[in-house]
Amino acid sequence: MPKTGRPSAAWMITFADLVSLMLTFFVLLYSMSSVKMDKWEAMSDTLTQSLNPGKLKAVAAATAKFNIGTIFRRQATNLDYLSGVLEGGVANEPLLSSSRIMQLDDRLVIALPSDLLFPPGQAVMPDEARSALFTLGSLLRNVGNQIGVNGHSDPTPPAPEKGFESNWELSLARASAVANALRSSGYTDDIIAYGYADSRYSQLPDLSPEERTKLGRRVDIVIFPTAGGE
Repeated sequence: MPKTGRPSAAWMITFADLVSLMLTFFVLLYSMSSVKMDKWEAMSDTLTQSLNPGKLKAVAAATAKFNIGTIFRRQATNLDYLSGVLEGGVANEPLLSSSRIMQLDDRLVIALPSDLLFPPGQAVMPDEARSALFTLGSLLRNVGNQIGVNGHSDPTPPAPEKGFESNWELSLARASAVANALRSSGYTDDIIAYGYADSRYSQLPDLSPEERTKLGRRVDIVIFPTAGGE
């Protein structure tokens, strides 16, 4: 005690420090009772990287085979340009020089004469015809357009001894044979083959009976303006 005889007030400083520490402790408990996990995890990650920068979180590599950055879509070739290229290619092939190339509003059609590609009433092409279609297919394999093949016939029923009971079967078999020849030449996209028999014979232009019959027994290669696989 000081010489005045009054009690010392120094203990109040220690008491004030104790009260402050207890108040801080209770404030900390209150804040921890309503902590937001997203903010807490963000703060924890920041502190972890600051105190231990060598510890990095491993990120799993992408396992998908394809993604937006790796998908490549083929582009369809303009039909006007393709028509000129095919006319030149067909003209240089004697067996296909009598083919007709017709550009319609929504497709390009190459009408192949079946009489030059197949023996009468059959759907097996000789080597000469297969070679001619290989030349045509070498032009089509460089384009990305969707291709279809349509077989047609005249109204005369096929001879049963040839192996076909109807013109539907014959026209479809011929369309499939042409489609397979194009695939063999290197065209990799799907080719849709149809057999129409003589269902569109009445839509042929006004020609002589002989020309009309020849045109009726045709196989059309249809080239669409869209890319293959769409």
